[in-house]
Amino acid sequence: MIKLRHIVRTFAAIAVAGALAAPVSAQQVTFMTGPQGGSWIPLGGALKGMWENEIKGLTIQQTPGAGITNVRGVNAGKAGIGIGNSITTVDGVLGRPPYPGKMTKVCQLANLYPQYFQVVVRADSGINTFADVKGKSFAVQPKGNTAEMVTRHMLQVYGMDYKSLGKTNFVASYNDAVSMIKDGHADGFTLGTTAPASAVMNLASARDIKLIGVTDKVVADMKKINPGYNKIAIKAGTYPKQDKDVEVIGYSTHIIVACDLPEATVYQMAKSMAAHIDDLSAVVKSIKGVTPKDMAQDIGVPFHKGAAKYYKEVGAM
Repeated sequence: MIKLRHIVRTFAAIAVAGALAAPVSAQQVTFMTGPQGGSWIPLGGALKGMWENEIKGLTIQQTPGAGITNVRGVNAGKAGIGIGNSITTVDGVLGRPPYPGKMTKVCQLANLYPQYFQVVVRADSGINTFADVKGKSFAVQPKGNTAEMVTRHMLQVYGMDYKSLGKTNFVASYNDAVSMIKDGHADGFTLGTTAPASAVMNLASARDIKLIGVTDKVVADMKKINPGYNKIAIKAGTYPKQDKDVEVIGYSTHIIVACDLPEATVYQMAKSMAAHIDDLSAVVKSIKGVTPKDMAQDIGVPFHKGAAKYYKEVGAM
């Protein structure tokens, strides 16, 4: 009997020791970022490394994505984290097209930096305003991407659609678009990302380029389609041979998470981001100087409880 009790106590001790030695409950989360050639993939890599280093038990699988696709992916449970664009995420929360209904499982983690909708053409293309794209060959991202949606809205404002173009090439990445222009198969392409964009710099290293700007009237007409559109300037000197500011359509990049991610995890994610703004700005220059108050700006997407807890703690909300 004594021997039996000793065995029971021994197994109980082993079980307790094992429980104490076990790691914090492991979490594997998919992180949907952006297309090749944009800023979201390197940004996603920096965030992944930072969060995995600072949040015990968290493992992140990074995958390519796009603004609208990422919102759908997080809402459907295919991803726990995504990078989004303010204009299209709000559309999803409200259930407006191109979404089939309200995206109710998507929560806000943090705002980060402005995005520039850029229309880039060969300098010798004969395109001087967006109206001139009629009859031209253009490279555009696949449907389901924010920049593709903005392209459609721009065409709409000018009384055109894709049929108005000489040829529309839907390509999976910005780098593919650049290759088409270099090879003479496209006159220009559209993209929504930071400025300078690596894909545009790549093109500018091989061909003379031109940025196509917008007028105040175009901005006003775009805002009628989506109030989230704003006018923002790409400063002179951002790209080679760009000798003046070019005003374009702008919106915001932000980080979304699944609303059912653990509160403690999301709290740590927000806290870690705020503590490493300088590191993140080394990857995306536009992030430089972002404060917790900037991160906590209300854009119409409900905050995750974990993020809200952090922002309230530091007086940003």
